[in-house]
Amino acid sequence: MNCLPASTPRGVEVFAPAKINLFLHIGEKQADGYHAVQSLVAFAETADRMQCEGAADLSLRLAGPFARALAGESDNLVLRAARELKLARDASLGAGITLEKNLPVAAGIGGGSADAAAALRALNVLWALRMPEAELAGLAAAIGSDVPACVLSRACWMEGRGERVTVTTPLPQLAMVLVNPGVALPTARVFAELNARNGVSAMQPPRDTFETLWDLLAYLGDAGNDLEAPACRLAPVIDDVLSALDREPGCALAQMSGSGSTCFALFHEHQYAVGAAERLAQDHPDWWVRVTRLASPEIGAVRSL
Repeated sequence: MNCLPASTPRGVEVFAPAKINLFLHIGEKQADGYHAVQSLVAFAETADRMQCEGAADLSLRLAGPFARALAGESDNLVLRAARELKLARDASLGAGITLEKNLPVAAGIGGGSADAAAALRALNVLWALRMPEAELAGLAAAIGSDVPACVLSRACWMEGRGERVTVTTPLPQLAMVLVNPGVALPTARVFAELNARNGVSAMQPPRDTFETLWDLLAYLGDAGNDLEAPACRLAPVIDDVLSALDREPGCALAQMSGSGSTCFALFHEHQYAVGAAERLAQDHPDWWVRVTRLASPEIGAVRSL
């Protein structure tokens, strides 16, 4: 029996946008076994899509081009997030969840974390729990290090092991290309290969508004991704992706996101990004290539069906 309150919508829809680490610095290993991190996180318009409808029990249906990669998971992060939310509110509600998996798996763009965060946001509305965003982010920290940032789904500053997040000044909707060469890189393997890092005191959260690409690049300066070098040693094709992006006209910054293997490039103008994506997809048909933009803060909003 579906026991949803009368005031709740029949169903909701939400996007789970790709997470982009505009820089990622790694510090010392902490007492909890995790390395300290420091990152400016943004989100792309390219996203997974989730729909949730009221039901007696919890269930998950997978669709989309990368659904098969998750089919064998015994404890999908989406269902784990749903159970954590039910436990936090002592709720006896259920939901039928459909996840359209458009983002590659184990790719450094927070696909699983974004999906878990989307489930928290969506079910919070569907079940009329009215849990504040800060409380949702706190709950998310128990699910995964990237999940709190994905709950926000807008530009934020990340610290700790990733669980400490603060919303920053909005970013301009810059043209961007995402490329994944089809290599899955488990995060633990990349960290095990890490032998040099910038540490977590080199950068400060942005205080000024970024009006243009050049404002953002001036802030980033020499900041980079400390996990890029170890990831490239494990998967040299990442170097090929970065070189291919760097050669494209209008490319202002090419870098790996997260622990890899997805790389992103920011472009001066949208037409340059479109041209780059077309050429890369033609030259490398086995690569996943998407032209997109940095998303507006509304990308993570929950909509009633």
